[in-house]
Amino acid sequence: MDIVKFEYFKEKLQQLTPLVEKLKASLNLDFLKKQILEYEKEVLGENFWDDVKNAKKITQKMSYLKNKIKKFENLASNLAYLKDIIEVVEKDGDDSFFDEIEALLCELQNDIKNQSLSVLLNGEYDIKNAILTLHAGAGGTEAMDWVQMLYRMYDRWAQRHGFKVKVLNLVDGEEAGIKSISMLVEGENAYGYLSSEVGVHRLVRISPFDASGRRHTSFASVEVLPEIDEDLNVEISEDDIKMDVFRASGAGGQHVNKTSSAVRLTHIPTGIVVACQNERSQMQNRNTALKILKSKLVEIKERQHLEKIEDIKGEQKDIAWGSQVRSYVFMPYTLVKDHRTKFESGNIIAVMDGDLDGFINAYLVKRAKEKLEE
Repeated sequence: MDIVKFEYFKEKLQQLTPLVEKLKASLNLDFLKKQILEYEKEVLGENFWDDVKNAKKITQKMSYLKNKIKKFENLASNLAYLKDIIEVVEKDGDDSFFDEIEALLCELQNDIKNQSLSVLLNGEYDIKNAILTLHAGAGGTEAMDWVQMLYRMYDRWAQRHGFKVKVLNLVDGEEAGIKSISMLVEGENAYGYLSSEVGVHRLVRISPFDASGRRHTSFASVEVLPEIDEDLNVEISEDDIKMDVFRASGAGGQHVNKTSSAVRLTHIPTGIVVACQNERSQMQNRNTALKILKSKLVEIKERQHLEKIEDIKGEQKDIAWGSQVRSYVFMPYTLVKDHRTKFESGNIIAVMDGDLDGFINAYLVKRAKEKLEE
């Protein structure tokens, strides 16, 4: 038996055990189980299904809490199983379990990281799907290429987490790349995770569009909204909405290019503009655009603690130098640095392939600490 490798396994187990205990305390399982019991009592009530919308919300919350408990119980079960295997190997000297031990350790590490991250997500909308919008800023064609790179990065991140991505609206760049793109990221806690990405993202690299091979700086903005339920009480007067229709751009087949099915909505009191071209009909695009508009208004309302939609004034920042939240440097060195948390990674290729969890975790931890200090 490889003693060195076995001792490494034992050491990793000793490191993971207190992390699981810490996670258990953070989850507050007794409180979650108490909440589930209260929801179950409501479900069994005689008139529970009279209010279908409320009934749907309660059952969804109950399902979410049960799933959270189940995930931890599976994690705890795997830890106990790993301990048993290591005891057997230590007693019998049987190294045929080494591959299984290694796989279990890797699975446990990932589960602990993901569940610890989810503990930090306790906002009202964190559990929701996310509407992610990217806009090219200063940098011309460079910035539009940068938007396309960011789109790929977030798409890869979503794939890593088993989330689905659906493009809602896309405007191609004049020469290359993407001028702006909106997408729906569907998955549990998608908004909670991606809320860390809001802001201006800066790129520094040798431009592939510059024949002289000079270094260029480009900027793109990232906006993230929770997908708001259709039954949420957000009243928007039709008089406050201006609708324009146009032919969709980009890929999409004959229908997209030959009919004026794409829709752009302008909310007159706030100046907020949203668009959708993904659906086949003008009506479907309008409904989706209206949903995005409601999500935007609710998110701004929550952030600024305002009571009336008419009073909302979204914070506007230039998509340029001085307002960036994160920098991605390809030359003269490779580094991705978040200016809010100071978290950084020298493996820029991995980051552009969707390895964002370190940045997301650092932001959520910082946000949680700030809330405790309020």
